[in-house]
Amino acid sequence: MIIKICGIQNKNTLICCEKNNVNFFGMIFYPASPRNISIQNAAELQKISEDLNIKGVGVFVNKHLYEVEKIIKNLKLRFVQLHGTEDDDYIKNLKQTGVKIIKSISISNKNDLRKISKYQNVDYFLFDYKPLKGELPGGNSKSFDWNILKNIDTKKPWFLSGGINANNIKQILKDIKPLGIDLSSGVEKELGIKDNHMINNFIGKLKNA
Repeated sequence: MIIKICGIQNKNTLICCEKNNVNFFGMIFYPASPRNISIQNAAELQKISEDLNIKGVGVFVNKHLYEVEKIIKNLKLRFVQLHGTEDDDYIKNLKQTGVKIIKSISISNKNDLRKISKYQNVDYFLFDYKPLKGELPGGNSKSFDWNILKNIDTKKPWFLSGGINANNIKQILKDIKPLGIDLSSGVEKELGIKDNHMINNFIGKLKNA
């Protein structure tokens, strides 16, 4: 099981994730998000992670290609998550920087899975709740009908995201069996604020599931 916790903003949370063998930590570069991180703060976390067994992921939403490439270079990112309407040409160009791409696909019904065929150049898919008008592109504490993903037809590895927490992780592993999980609000004590106790509790439930 690959574990990614998104919206990390400080060293204390990063170290907690690493101690729990979390594989990826997401740094969100999206001003409208309560989890938005500054380049300076992200650079510090990325530098710390170089001596750890956890990898940083830059998360972007419809950001200009040049700006994303600049951040990749400055932070020496190896992984990027795209959470907007970026197309396959955008992804193809971005991959020339050497990063691996996680592409978010918003899901509300089975037809949304057809979007998979539009992305030939991604390395991972991330299936998330489809936000309503006015909602953030991610981190809404809401889930879609995960049964939609049963018997999914893709050779790409994929993450499940949206409303995952300590109370439903056991059922997720039993019913859906994703390669990876991505969570954010499920380990927050309040909007945008991660809680180490909740992270420890979640990982404990995951290990015992």
